[in-house]
Amino acid sequence: MAKTWWYVIAAVAALALVVTAAQQLGTPSRQAAESAIAPSEQASTPSVQASAPSVQVPASFPGADTTGVPPGTPLTEVVGDQTFAEDGEVVEGRVFYGFVVVTARNVTFRKCVFRGGPTQDVRPLLDTEHARGTVVEDSEFHPTHPSASIDGIWAAHTKIYRSEFRGTVDGIKAHTGTLVQDSWIHDLSWFASDPDQGGEPTHNDGVQAFADQTGVTLRHNTIDLSTTTDPNAAVQSSADELRVEGNYLDGGGCVVNIDHTPLGRPLTGQRVTGNRFGRNSAHDCPILLSTRSQLRATEGNVWHDTGDPIPAPERHD
Repeated sequence: MAKTWWYVIAAVAALALVVTAAQQLGTPSRQAAESAIAPSEQASTPSVQASAPSVQVPASFPGADTTGVPPGTPLTEVVGDQTFAEDGEVVEGRVFYGFVVVTARNVTFRKCVFRGGPTQDVRPLLDTEHARGTVVEDSEFHPTHPSASIDGIWAAHTKIYRSEFRGTVDGIKAHTGTLVQDSWIHDLSWFASDPDQGGEPTHNDGVQAFADQTGVTLRHNTIDLSTTTDPNAAVQSSADELRVEGNYLDGGGCVVNIDHTPLGRPLTGQRVTGNRFGRNSAHDCPILLSTRSQLRATEGNVWHDTGDPIPAPERHD
């Protein structure tokens, strides 16, 4: 009987060693990526599911179930910074542990995850500023190492569909010809000191559209900064021909801030229509217009909780 119990104990000990070894080995490519890029996340796996929202996304607007990489999608890990310079390339099912730059025309990213890495430089997870015709579909942007230096995407001549942005300083910096549609921007990262703000706190925007740019369209997105610490605006714009159509918008000092002052001239073609606004702006201010900004169209903007029309825009510089 003593010998029988000894065999049982030995078998249990052997099984425990096997389980421990298996847990420590992991996937070789994953270990390489994590040791090089993401030591703080060595227990995690590449995201193939959108994160649970911090607040409830209103029904019919983009959220965890409709944005990002579909659950179960296989992802191939890519470690290190990447540049895509071949016209017409289709990039699908990748998780990038590094920063990605596009310089070619008509590059498409489909079902990809952009994680970046440690950096002291101010840069985005994906940069399409010097490309044309870039398309991003069903993708996720959330940095492995959030910092005051990292945005989601710097975009020009780019179309973004059904994608999720979280954990960066700005979700999207939008230049000429940027379309964002059916996407979800939320839970951005605030820092007390930002080198891009002269050491002042970060200036978080869901989408920031720049002066001397034109043709930025935001259509049927959820841009919710209500859980971001001291955000600036869900939408901050100094671009001509801005269209903000049919979105759910919340958070910021004012939720939408349209400002001509970086240009020193009136802004043209501003349209903010059919949007539903949350109540979480610091100044109870859905829309702020600078004194030389005019809205060409404003119909259909309402409070989400009641359906009542929002007040007239505040006017000051």
